[in-house]
Amino acid sequence: MKRIYWIIFFLLAVKISYSQTNTTEKEKYLEDQIYISLTYNLLLNKPVLIDQNGFSGGFSIGFIKDFPFNKKRTVGVGLGVGYSYNALIQNLRISKNQEASVFEEAVNFNSNKLTLKSIDIPIEIRWRNSTSAKFKFWRIYSGVKFSYITSGKSKYKNSLETVETKNITELNRFQTGLTLAAGYGTWNLYLYYALNPIFNKALLNNTAVNLKQFNIGVKFYIM
Repeated sequence: MKRIYWIIFFLLAVKISYSQTNTTEKEKYLEDQIYISLTYNLLLNKPVLIDQNGFSGGFSIGFIKDFPFNKKRTVGVGLGVGYSYNALIQNLRISKNQEASVFEEAVNFNSNKLTLKSIDIPIEIRWRNSTSAKFKFWRIYSGVKFSYITSGKSKYKNSLETVETKNITELNRFQTGLTLAAGYGTWNLYLYYALNPIFNKALLNNTAVNLKQFNIGVKFYIM
């Protein structure tokens, strides 16, 4: 949690510094923004034995620097940095056999989840009908998000034991996904579609585990 607090403090400090610059030149306003997203996470490409069995949620926060393309500043590019936390509730049990990871169907369990923490680099192509004095406007921001998973942990629990598995070597730490945020004012529909799987060379009963994330939720932009 301390890491999250420091990230929020850093983003607020950056935002304040840019806001002070923008107030001196309103005619050259920028849509520099802190963003926060809340999502429900779906798993795609599930093997036959694997299914989601609970609420899988995600949270992200970051800052995006705005680079307008045209004089009206209604079209531009956003480049940012952020942090994400995603929990995936499902029945894929991950354990360790010496140094190798073992993937199997979880049975007779109370809970089983995979948590992923990542550093994100979002890039957005931005359209909006904003002005320097208009704080509520329509927007469509589409783009790509590059992520590096800094931490991945699986936790399985039943009535007899709790098994936590870290350092999952099959974890595909470099993630790339397509993003879309569209809405009016603060509230925006947000979609994320992963282009590559969570795991690399993971097998369940000799079948490749090519799970991908598809996240849907809301995204807030704070100017």
